[in-house]
Amino acid sequence: MDDFYTTRNRRTLTQAEGYLELDMPRHALEALARLRHTGVQDPHAFYLRGEALRSLEHYEEAIEPLIRAGEVVPENMHVWLALGWCYKRTGKIFLAIDALERALFAEPDDALVVFNLACYWCLAGAKRQSLTSLSRALELDESYRDLIDAEADFDSLRDDPDFRSLISVVV
Repeated sequence: MDDFYTTRNRRTLTQAEGYLELDMPRHALEALARLRHTGVQDPHAFYLRGEALRSLEHYEEAIEPLIRAGEVVPENMHVWLALGWCYKRTGKIFLAIDALERALFAEPDDALVVFNLACYWCLAGAKRQSLTSLSRALELDESYRDLIDAEADFDSLRDDPDFRSLISVVV
C-alpha cells in the first residue's frame, strides 16, 4: 500500500509542477492538496506550494513553505530565490538579501541571483554592495545590462557617478 501512495504522490507532484509551468497556480495548489501524507515531509511539495502561492502574489503565505523547503534542501538555489522574491514584496529587504546570499552560496555564478542581489542591496541603501553585485552580474552575463534602465530598484542610484560609470562601460 505504501508503494501506491508513493507513486500517487510522485504523480501528484508532477501534475502540480506541470500546472505551474502552464501558469495555473490555483490548479497546482489543488493538486498539492491531494497529496497523501506518508509521514515524510517532501521538500519539493513545500517548494511547489510556495511557488504557487508566490505566483498568486500571496507572498506572506508563500514564505513558510519556502522556508521549510530550504531547511531540508539548502542547496536548492531556486528555493532561496523565490523566498527572496517574497521577502522583498513583503517589505523584509534584509531577509530578502539573506535569502539571496543563501542562493549565492548554492550557485555562486548564477547571474540572475547576483543581479537580484544588486537590486536588493540598492533598496537597502547599500550602494557599495549594490555596485559590487551589479558589476559581478554583468561580468557573469552581459545581457543583464539591458535590464538596468527598466529596473526601478536602481532608481536611487541613477544619478550616482559610480553607478553611471558602471552602466556606461562599453564591452
